[in-house]
Amino acid sequence: MIHSMTAFARIEVKGDWGNAVWEIRSVNQRFLETYFRMPEQFRGLEAVLRERFRKQLNRGKVECNLRFNANPAAKSNLSINAKLAESLIEHANWINEKAGNSQLNPLDIMKWPGVMEAEEADMDTVSAELLAGFDQALKDFIAARASEGSNMAELIKARLDGITEQATNVKAHMPEIIQWQRDRIIEKFNDAGVDPESTRLEQELVMLAQKMDVDEEIDRLFSHVKETNKILKKGGPQGRRLDFMMQEFNREANTLGSKSINTDITAAAVELKVLIEQMREQIQNIE
Repeated sequence: MIHSMTAFARIEVKGDWGNAVWEIRSVNQRFLETYFRMPEQFRGLEAVLRERFRKQLNRGKVECNLRFNANPAAKSNLSINAKLAESLIEHANWINEKAGNSQLNPLDIMKWPGVMEAEEADMDTVSAELLAGFDQALKDFIAARASEGSNMAELIKARLDGITEQATNVKAHMPEIIQWQRDRIIEKFNDAGVDPESTRLEQELVMLAQKMDVDEEIDRLFSHVKETNKILKKGGPQGRRLDFMMQEFNREANTLGSKSINTDITAAAVELKVLIEQMREQIQNIE
């Protein structure tokens, strides 16, 4: 299946420790680039997340955001750091003694940083649940890329059908266009009083045949349509290969236009260029 490089996914994770929200979005990019925004306490997960992206994705600029809200009720009962508290009391008493002031407020001791402690939720457990949430977000993200890629593939196939139609029409009308041009040349020779059986007329007709021979370009267009459909059917990361096929399509359309001696052929060449450009715009977003 063809995948788009543009997608978005959002997953909320809830637990006794609080809740978190994963958001993953991406746009087209020549290579795979990943960017992370997350709280500092979870920065250690970045290498793991980057590796999971690398295994699942090939191209695109991917932004991954984590918003974390801790649940205050998840903290355990307060405990006191007795050793620190005793040290503070000892020093406070010494200061009181030197200052001649015996007043010592226990609350002041308890407010000192590090005296009162509350155990945080088990970070290993939180990290494991967050990673599980990330995996689900990544799964949804890839599904969104696949869905968008499927839509793009259908649009490209419609343009390929249009190219086939244009090429078929040109091929069908070529005999009458060639005959029309031959008749014009013969008429001009007659008006000029030149013998229609002359060598000069034969040379003109040979040059005309060479100039108007578009069979090779038409056959290549049919071949390119077949190959592009095969690539779409194969699926996977085919963006670069499809982009190369657009260059091949353009080459044949340009050559066809340069050989045009009829407004119908010119119109067909222009329509081919439009269809190819429409496909190219879609392919810029394919992985």
